[in-house]
Amino acid sequence: MKLYRLLTEEDTSAFCHKVTAALNKGWELHGSPTYAFDAAKGVMRCGQAVVKEVDGDYSPDLKLGEQ
Repeated sequence: MKLYRLLTEEDTSAFCHKVTAALNKGWELHGSPTYAFDAAKGVMRCGQAVVKEVDGDYSPDLKLGEQ
């Protein structure tokens, strides 16, 4: 099955670390990153979609970050 996650974080090194951790767990980048202003917090936020092929059947109870 193919899994999908959208990683988001404030525009700091924490975002790069989050994406790097996912890549090192076998996730692959999917599409281009996104960048937007979070008016509620007054900060810029980054987003990056990632995908991963794994064995098994999909369930909404699946913890995507643990894959």
